[in-house]
Amino acid sequence: MTGLLSRGVFVLLLLGGCAGPFGERVVVRGAGPTELLKLRAGPGLGYKVLLGIPDGTPLTQRDCVTEEGQLWCRVSLVTAPSVSGYVSADYLSDR
Repeated sequence: MTGLLSRGVFVLLLLGGCAGPFGERVVVRGAGPTELLKLRAGPGLGYKVLLGIPDGTPLTQRDCVTEEGQLWCRVSLVTAPSVSGYVSADYLSDR
């Protein structure tokens, strides 16, 4: 039984990635005092801007992908989890 449980946990970790099944808490950093980080409909500059997010906003980070040399992460607002999209990973901090 222990071996089977261990394998099941390993599979869950493998499928969930490093962030786990519910994502990792991150904060917007570096957008600037007068700028907003653009939450986009997809991973890249060509996607529609859904809204602007100010520095200090807590987000839940899901998976990340590289598009045209830039790392983009799928995120959702902690205070409104149904609001989700992609942001540049350059503006995410775990602190």
